[in-house]
Amino acid sequence: MDPLSDMLADIRAEGAAVHQAALDPPWRLSFGSDAPLTMVTLVAGSAELVLGDGTIRPLTAGSTAIVREPFDLVDNGSTLDQPILAIPISEAPQGGRDVLIAGTYRPASARHQRLLRALPAALVLDEEVEDVLWLHSMRDALTRAKAPGGQAMLDRILDWGLVCTLGCWFERQEAAAPGWYRGALDPVTGPALEAIHRHPDRAWTVENLAARANVSRAHFAKRFTEVMAQPPLRYVAERRMELAADLLADPEVPVAAAAAAVGYRDPFAFSTAFKRHRGLSPRDYRSQRRR
Repeated sequence: MDPLSDMLADIRAEGAAVHQAALDPPWRLSFGSDAPLTMVTLVAGSAELVLGDGTIRPLTAGSTAIVREPFDLVDNGSTLDQPILAIPISEAPQGGRDVLIAGTYRPASARHQRLLRALPAALVLDEEVEDVLWLHSMRDALTRAKAPGGQAMLDRILDWGLVCTLGCWFERQEAAAPGWYRGALDPVTGPALEAIHRHPDRAWTVENLAARANVSRAHFAKRFTEVMAQPPLRYVAERRMELAADLLADPEVPVAAAAAAVGYRDPFAFSTAFKRHRGLSPRDYRSQRRR
């Protein structure tokens, strides 16, 4: 399993608020801070995405924006002093020139924070509308949203859209992509990352990770550190502690079971390692999450 797939594995929309709006200028919509991740796709027309610091990103038909902070959407031609639309997007008029679909995510998993940290405040992927493969399915699902199973369909298509958008965006970043993404494509680091993410409980060493790529220990250690900006065993430790934090968030999972899942047979050794990385013992971390 590659790192991006691992990070996205448990991000699941559950009862996501997904809405379509069709507006005639002038219009302005504001999206608040209650959702840490919002995805907006412009189906037709044009618009501008305005961040809190005044940054403006133009959107055209086929553009998808993923945003991690409050923002405004304004029709192309209006200004920020345009009165805010007095109704929520769920009640926005239909049949207008500018058509958009917006959905929100609420990822709370500890390991997903690495993904969120790798994203800018707002990213925009520009495509032709016909190339946005999941869009037709989403528009069809919106017409069936109130039918049995309609919400589940919206959730799954939103997941599909998120995966497609992030995958294409990271691919276009090339050298600017985060190390864990570039590392998955590297012939030396890629096999090791696949192994670490698929089997975090194994007793990984630099030697057996190097064997995954059929290279020497020295060459592997040097290349991994160059690409990932940290030594291989440090990456293993961080990956284990991210997974452990996820497991500890479930009160039904015993601490000993969480320890075993990430390769620690001794709960005391696990507690020491977890506190070194998180600043709290596993039990204190679990108690804090319950508050």
